[in-house]
Amino acid sequence: MPRIALVTCRPRPDVSEDRDLPVLVGALREAGADARAVHWDDDGVDWGAYDLAVIRSTWDYSWRAAEFLAWAERCGAATRLANPAAVVRWNADKRYLGDLAAAGVPVVPTRYVAPGDAPDLPDGDEFVVKPTSGAGARFAARYAPHEHDTALRHLARMHADGLTAMVQPYVRAIDTGGERALQFYGGRLLHASRKGAVLTAGTPYDQRKVAHPNLEPWTPTPAEVSVAERALAAVPDAGGLLYARVDLVDGDDGQPQVMELELVEPNLFLSVHPGSVPRVTEAILTAVG
Repeated sequence: MPRIALVTCRPRPDVSEDRDLPVLVGALREAGADARAVHWDDDGVDWGAYDLAVIRSTWDYSWRAAEFLAWAERCGAATRLANPAAVVRWNADKRYLGDLAAAGVPVVPTRYVAPGDAPDLPDGDEFVVKPTSGAGARFAARYAPHEHDTALRHLARMHADGLTAMVQPYVRAIDTGGERALQFYGGRLLHASRKGAVLTAGTPYDQRKVAHPNLEPWTPTPAEVSVAERALAAVPDAGGLLYARVDLVDGDDGQPQVMELELVEPNLFLSVHPGSVPRVTEAILTAVG
């Protein structure tokens, strides 16, 4: 009976509930595994007692990135960790978008403003400011060209917390075509979803947002699948991936580009795709080896 830890975080008011977690625990137990939901920061856990640890919903990690990455290294040394600690470290900092762009993958154009850097904000178009380490649109906001003063205060707040900021053009196609999330599990496309715009004009950066508004099933186009597969092929040590979510939007040319590549703790949206549960279960059991 394989022992499998589905790794999550402790409940807290500012972290969403993982509704997929009990579904997967139940499905794995029915398939003959000893599956348990385990908090990543529980010092009493013997990770070496598990055959596999699958990061599922450690949705507080961006608040505690250094602590979380140190845990991933320890856990990965004690047992098989999915995704591997090296991939988690690379993906936990959204400067990976620069790596993808250098590999020829179409991505949303991004500039980075680290603490101490002189701010360089766009003129003439809407833009987005958000941290390189974040989840659920935390510390993210959309600004009009005349809102530079507000955006500068936003940057100052992030820099005071030691965060590097990303500055991107606001991708207008999100307002009409939404954002598409392509999920991969066990090396294969699992399913895809579409959601509406998360950042609405005038919403303060420190206000909690709805991370996945108007979520619905989506049939990805061949162009979307191609861009997603190119992004995954550019991941260092991509052969060790168990799961991935590639978030895509349409650029000004109407072609898909990567908004985000989620290799740490992607929401699987199984409530929208209940038929995917057996495939996820099979992939996790196969990963045990």
